Amino acid sequence: MTDVDVFNPALVDEPDTAMATPRALRPVSPLEAVAPAPSTKPDIEEVVAEARELGLNRVQILAWRDFEDPEAGGSELHAHRVATIWAEHGLDVTLRSSAVEGLDTVSTRSGYRVIRKSGRYSVFPRSALSGLLGRGGRPDGLVEVWNGMPFFSPLWARCPRIVVVHHVHADMWKMVLTPTLAKIGEAIELRIAPPIYRRSRVVTLSPSSHDDLVSMFGLDPERIDIACVGVDERFVPGGHRSKDPLVVAVGRLVPVKRFELLVDSLVDTRRFVPNLRAVIVGEGYEREKLEEHIRAAGATDWISLPGHLTDEELVATYRRAWVVASTSLREGWNMTLSEAGACGTPSVATNVVGHKDSVRHEVTGLLAEPGNDFAAAMVRVLTDEVLRGRLGRGALNRARELTWEATAANVLAALVAEARARRRG
Repeated sequence: MTDVDVFNPALVDEPDTAMATPRALRPVSPLEAVAPAPSTKPDIEEVVAEARELGLNRVQILAWRDFEDPEAGGSELHAHRVATIWAEHGLDVTLRSSAVEGLDTVSTRSGYRVIRKSGRYSVFPRSALSGLLGRGGRPDGLVEVWNGMPFFSPLWARCPRIVVVHHVHADMWKMVLTPTLAKIGEAIELRIAPPIYRRSRVVTLSPSSHDDLVSMFGLDPERIDIACVGVDERFVPGGHRSKDPLVVAVGRLVPVKRFELLVDSLVDTRRFVPNLRAVIVGEGYEREKLEEHIRAAGATDWISLPGHLTDEELVATYRRAWVVASTSLREGWNMTLSEAGACGTPSVATNVVGHKDSVRHEVTGLLAEPGNDFAAAMVRVLTDEVLRGRLGRGALNRARELTWEATAANVLAALVAEARARRRG
């Protein structure tokens, strides 16, 4: 595939209307990349100082999976980045998760301690029992990551604690479990756990997830804080934009991402964009099923599945893309859309929880329903250079606002607020 220089979203003129007249497909003009502007960051040092004043020196994070788990995703990256920044600023941080084959039970990574014990399901009761008995010492503060199945920390934790919920799983249970197990998962998440967490302070990633937690869990909206995700500094414009129209999607190859719907939309899009190419980046247990779907669609010569990419390869792929796409059913945020945005690449994504906040419709990308609407949105962006440039600029500006330092500061601020409330009695 031949490439041309990457476009500069900041130098593309605004269209006169919301949708400019479609024009012939061609790569955008070869202009220089934009250096990222300095971002405004909350003072993490101030929040850490407040935490120390309240005795929050040793903090434990409970998570289902570890960042180095082969099935790790956005939730695990979020916990890793937060733990890393807290450790960099002097807090004693330990993350406990389920075991990972081939990795040590206890290790140190990026300045914080990692404990990987128990299996995928036994990690929940064993972590609760260890916390109740104070094995390994009692932390000053606890962060529970509720990723579908909770650790039920309100029943056993004796220190200030908060709960991080990326999103409600809801219909996702039916996509990954047998009908019986799915019913159990739904019952625990939607009926059994919420009353237990009613008095907990919760942190989530987006306003739409906040609304779900209120409407579906019945939680107090005043006790739910929002801490948007950050974007790593390596994601910046540069390199070369693909000569042929290129759609990129990134994520674990699992049912909730609904990549088969994306393939169907790509096939429909190619009827109007004949030289379209697509790359779906990631690994997962649904790879064979997705490969078969691509074969059945007769798209093996223009849709590729490169598997896992290195950090450098991922950045280069975002930079080459004309559009980054996601047909996911439900997200806490969807970091891949923000990462691509930081490279000046606009999004087309399903109009679902999480996407509604990571994508600003008609500003950083387009939101659409699966099927014909989704394909039409991709055609619109791919065939309108001015629109694509405007959305790329909007995505770049939005990504500049998102830093992991701000995320870490906001999550810690919630724990500080909880500790202060407990001290007041």
